[in-house]
Amino acid sequence: MPLSAHGRAQARAIAETLHAESFDCIYSSDLVRAAETARMLGESHGAEITFDDRLREFDFGRWEGLTWDEIVAANPHLAGHGSTAVKLYAPENGESFPQVRTRLASFLDDITRQNRRAAAVVTHAGVLHAVFSVLGLEPPERFTPGGITRIAMEEGGASVLSLDDRRHLDDAS
Repeated sequence: MPLSAHGRAQARAIAETLHAESFDCIYSSDLVRAAETARMLGESHGAEITFDDRLREFDFGRWEGLTWDEIVAANPHLAGHGSTAVKLYAPENGESFPQVRTRLASFLDDITRQNRRAAAVVTHAGVLHAVFSVLGLEPPERFTPGGITRIAMEEGGASVLSLDDRRHLDDAS
């Protein structure tokens, strides 16, 4: 499903906010809304976009399209944990958190080997939780659609420079 008018406004706000920053490249999930956001960012920067299916959101399998209440009704052990308890996800015919974490570790290894000075990554909330886990960082309870998180990856480890920054979204409509 493509971005809504509000989603496009948010994507434009992201591109405008990051306009002054320089990237060697942009990596993006190949799912429609992330790809559309990446294209707007790419147009703003004139940067190459690499679409990578390892940046896709969780495969929710049989949970796809269900509300959290419907998921809990079928999986009572999730009651009280909330929809952002990604480490507990194990949807039937879908992906578990360890599986998502493994594919993100592979992605991060690849971009580290490429020695990029700076890269933008357009992805999804569940994926960001896995990235934080791989890097040994503490994620927030939830990530905001359109939020900007900056991470410095250095030889000694990773550090969060900004976490789910959403100031640019205030006027996005």
